[in-house]
Amino acid sequence: MATLRELKGRIGSVASSEKITGAMKMISSAKMHKAEQALRRLQPYRQQVESVIGSLLSSDATFDSPLLMEREVKRVTVVVWGSDDGLCGAYNVNISKQLAPVIEGYADDVEITVIPVGSKIAKAVTRIAAKKGGFKVATMEGVDSKSEGEGVKMLLEHLKQLFVSGETDRIDALYMNFQSVSRQRPVAQQLIPVVGSTFKADESGKPFIFEPDAATIFRTVIPMYLLAVVQDIFTENRASEQAARVMAMQSANDNAKKLLDQLRLEYNKLRQQSITTELLDIVGGQVR
Repeated sequence: MATLRELKGRIGSVASSEKITGAMKMISSAKMHKAEQALRRLQPYRQQVESVIGSLLSSDATFDSPLLMEREVKRVTVVVWGSDDGLCGAYNVNISKQLAPVIEGYADDVEITVIPVGSKIAKAVTRIAAKKGGFKVATMEGVDSKSEGEGVKMLLEHLKQLFVSGETDRIDALYMNFQSVSRQRPVAQQLIPVVGSTFKADESGKPFIFEPDAATIFRTVIPMYLLAVVQDIFTENRASEQAARVMAMQSANDNAKKLLDQLRLEYNKLRQQSITTELLDIVGGQVR
């Protein structure tokens, strides 16, 4: 049986853990809300780019872009977003589990390369590749799950180069779609080539004048659209990661509270037993 001193030490340790998990939950919650706000700020830009593309598609002009070129799929690149930090529960495990159905969706003779974004998901993907095979892993220096601005552009330029050069015939994205603090949904979508049916034709009936010409504008806005999509994915990944961390810290905090209550109850019982024993010794000594 533990002594009073040992129980007091354990109570202090658990109480400290409770404070730490509570603080980490608050920090993660703040980061999650920051990512949510960034998502809301990105939406108008993406919607405007999609609107421009929809307007172009509704015109009579002929369009051409290397990023829309469909070809026989012999080589596929799958970009998987995860986290660089731990303490986010089963976040990376849940994402890596979704990789199998994506890979199984392709024929056996298709060469698949996975590019993980985030050191934790990179380790998970590498373990799967070593255990089950079926694909190879390629990492990219200078890009991680926290990348913004130049890092996002660097990844997108690399992906565009892979596709345009013919090194890959299709690029898919696998990430967690942020819906709420308690709900994130894994999403696998085709990134390149861009699917023309994604954009709704303009139905406003307003006339558009394109300068210098519709085809040139089309070739310009398609990369802008891809940049907006990839930026959205990075931001959704950050929001989802922090949401998972909030839930993990909440669970750890609840467990710490339960353990703390149990230890305090055990401490009080042992303390009461010690006092009772001392009183009995005193009374017994007086009787003798």
